[in-house]
Amino acid sequence: MAKKKAHVEASEDLSAWFQQSRPKLRKMLIRNFRCIGSNPVSIDLDDIVVLVGPNNVGKSSVLKAYELVMNHGSKKCLLTESDFPNGCVNTTDLPQIELHTIVNGDSTPALRWVEKTEEQAIVRERWTWHSANSEPKRQGYDVQKQARDEQVPWGAPGVAKSKRPQPHMVEAFAHPQELEKQVLDLLNAIIKDRIKNVQSLPDSEDELSDYARLLIQITELRKKILDDSMSEIQNIENDLSSAISEIFPGYVVKFDPRAEDDIESDLSLFKSSSKLLMGPGHGYQGAIDKQGSGARRTLLWSALRLIVQNGAGKKTDTGRPHVLLLDEPELCLHPNAVREACRVLYDLPKQGNWQVMITTHSPAFIDLSRNNTTIVRVERSEQGDIFGTTVFRPEKAQLDDDDRERLKLLNLFDPHVAEFFFGGHTVIVEGDTEYTAFKYIISKAPERYKNIHIVRARGKATIVSLCKILNHFGNGYSVLHDTDLPFLANGNRNPAWAHNASILAVVNESPVQNNIIHLSSMPNFEAAYFGQLKVNNGKPYNALIQIQSDSACFQRVEGVLQSLIDQHNQLTFGCISWATEEQLLSLVLPLQQTAATNQEYVGG
Repeated sequence: MAKKKAHVEASEDLSAWFQQSRPKLRKMLIRNFRCIGSNPVSIDLDDIVVLVGPNNVGKSSVLKAYELVMNHGSKKCLLTESDFPNGCVNTTDLPQIELHTIVNGDSTPALRWVEKTEEQAIVRERWTWHSANSEPKRQGYDVQKQARDEQVPWGAPGVAKSKRPQPHMVEAFAHPQELEKQVLDLLNAIIKDRIKNVQSLPDSEDELSDYARLLIQITELRKKILDDSMSEIQNIENDLSSAISEIFPGYVVKFDPRAEDDIESDLSLFKSSSKLLMGPGHGYQGAIDKQGSGARRTLLWSALRLIVQNGAGKKTDTGRPHVLLLDEPELCLHPNAVREACRVLYDLPKQGNWQVMITTHSPAFIDLSRNNTTIVRVERSEQGDIFGTTVFRPEKAQLDDDDRERLKLLNLFDPHVAEFFFGGHTVIVEGDTEYTAFKYIISKAPERYKNIHIVRARGKATIVSLCKILNHFGNGYSVLHDTDLPFLANGNRNPAWAHNASILAVVNESPVQNNIIHLSSMPNFEAAYFGQLKVNNGKPYNALIQIQSDSACFQRVEGVLQSLIDQHNQLTFGCISWATEEQLLSLVLPLQQTAATNQEYVGG
């Protein structure tokens, strides 16, 4: 269905447009920033966004881009020459960052800036840096004019910033003092949310919290001070206007102290020098910047876990939302902590007011069973251009509840199952036997097979789920599974046989048919290549012993692997390619008859 876009009529009710109760990032486009060139990197944003790809292709720059525009109006928004393409300012290739934000009634600017896209209210802004160490030029997209405008949504940078999610950037190799500040910012966010709920009179539901009353009092005090000061402000305006009009006739100077501001952002609950101390309970407790990298990262994860626990069982519907920008979360983590860290990240958006964007080189941080995760691969083309490709969105992969449950179980058994998102050619195999045999062969010639990823599905049904993801992924892949026999020994239909048709159907749905290889072992891996119809125990170990001790077995299995990589390779005896279920049945029925009359089928 084509996207529907329209500007907002003044009479339209914004509340009917969207279900989100708060602003949320929807899309970001980046060009001419650091290693990213004039072809923009486009990032679709979700509750969880995982950026994958090789080193030095701009993944960290994507995180930095959002933090950069969110600091518009401060020194953190300035670029150095090294942030410009090739380290120099070129007026034809200026850095630009465009942000699309979902808005609601509380954060919506003038209706001229609001665009209706797929039943969401979107505001588009763009920042352009014309020189180093200078403020960027910010522009809004006027939907009524269908063009960018020098005026901007929400007005001043400070006001606009409060209408978008607040960024929390944690860099991979931040200075210890910077990491301490980042953790303190996270903890302050938790403390502030909790303080808002402190009631001065707990028995009265209608009583304002102490925090809310404080904000009201500060607002009223500011108003009184401004009212008392207006005459002096006007005198200063007149003096400045008189002076400047001598050089620029007709010019006046206005100071607007009543511009909308965010009292809550200005209010600091704690002293600016707040520090975190860490150490033995009855020993020396030193500052965080004096701790080891492992201790600092552990403290970060503890703070994130506290945020998740703080919102457990409820969705926070008040206050400014947050975006966690986390570079390489796997750094300094003990293997036992990886799964817990992944759970914390994926649970963070459940509160309703957090989004997460991470870069990673670890497939353990990709949970395919979640339905709120976008995976974006950032890479460099042969021409040197950096580009981003959204390789996975759950709704487009068309995963059903059974698919997600299978993938959830698969993640528990194999945290590296998502390795195919990181590049190379993916070979899906049915079980541990094929996986063990192929991994052993790859270990004997690692350079030949260095870009091959073997993914074990641990069942035919899960092969279907993985193929759905790879179809959406848009890259070629290979599949190897057992044909099995159509009937059991008691004459009943074999339930495993039915999965053959399901695998064929999903493979045929791939958009890149010329780069798909679908092969089967007839009737199973052991019979086809080792001459063993039944192996009751230790099948992976048995396969390993066979190919280690028998060079002919090794060659047969390596031939299967090469056929899964190169569709022009001659098929090993026992390995078949088939196009219809009828064709498969005609090939396997003779084996069924052999199995019925002999205790063991001996393959060629």
